[in-house]
Amino acid sequence: MFVLAHLSDPHLAPFPAPRVRELASKRLLGYVNWRLHRHAYHRREVVDALVADLHAAAPDHIAVTGDLINIALEQEFGTAREWLDHLGPPDRVTLVPGNHDIYVRATARHARNTWDARMLGDVDTHRADEFPFVRRRGPLALIGLSSALPTAPFFASGKLGADQIARLAALLPQLADCFRVVLIHHPPLGRRPWHKRLVDATPFLRVLAAHGAELVLHGHDHQHSLHWVDGAGGRIPVVGVPSSSAAKGGREDDPAAYNLYRIAGTPGGWRCEMVVRGLHAGRIEEVARRGLNG
Repeated sequence: MFVLAHLSDPHLAPFPAPRVRELASKRLLGYVNWRLHRHAYHRREVVDALVADLHAAAPDHIAVTGDLINIALEQEFGTAREWLDHLGPPDRVTLVPGNHDIYVRATARHARNTWDARMLGDVDTHRADEFPFVRRRGPLALIGLSSALPTAPFFASGKLGADQIARLAALLPQLADCFRVVLIHHPPLGRRPWHKRLVDATPFLRVLAAHGAELVLHGHDHQHSLHWVDGAGGRIPVVGVPSSSAAKGGREDDPAAYNLYRIAGTPGGWRCEMVVRGLHAGRIEEVARRGLNG
């Protein structure tokens, strides 16, 4: 059995003090939002407790689906790198970026430059420095996509682009002997505001339907979610997790949680059980368990 852990959207605190010139952009709105609301919601002690519980579970690998930081200040990237080092070594942690990691054009390359060891594929599969990248771990093929790009103020949308989708379509059949786990920040299914959507979700879903995958993991919505895609070989679960630093649930958001996936079997006969562990009554505990075999 192979155990994969998935967490997302830690939005790490503490928030560094920005210079005035750094706020002459979309960052100003994000900074005001943090000061008025998000500082009380995203708590470092919560994500630290979640990670401690995750380490006690001793998964074989950890997937993180973006939004490590908040408004992409230069100082935030180093803080996130230290957090990633505590989470696990690069060969045990796979990361894809979120929209807050690529918040503005000025630091859009910082996520790749600072966290690249966890966003590189195996050199024997394809170019290691492009999206999608592939990492084989045990029976798994982890396929990392980037839906993150700088957007205008008030927008948090994502886009994969035609080239990335075409490369994904070529990769999925080559990896059919593996349990294929697709990692993306923006959800391709479910309801959310127009300005937070995955712009090219439809062609992405067409590729999944045509070539199949065993599991799609995402963040972005700060909610527990499970949707299904009809794909080649069977239904594909598409699973989202809450923010891993959420101190409490809100009108739309769920309290902090992460998922464990217990994967066994062989191609054509995979078995996957999902265990949800999250914040409940002031402590981290198991809150749900279910099979994901269609």
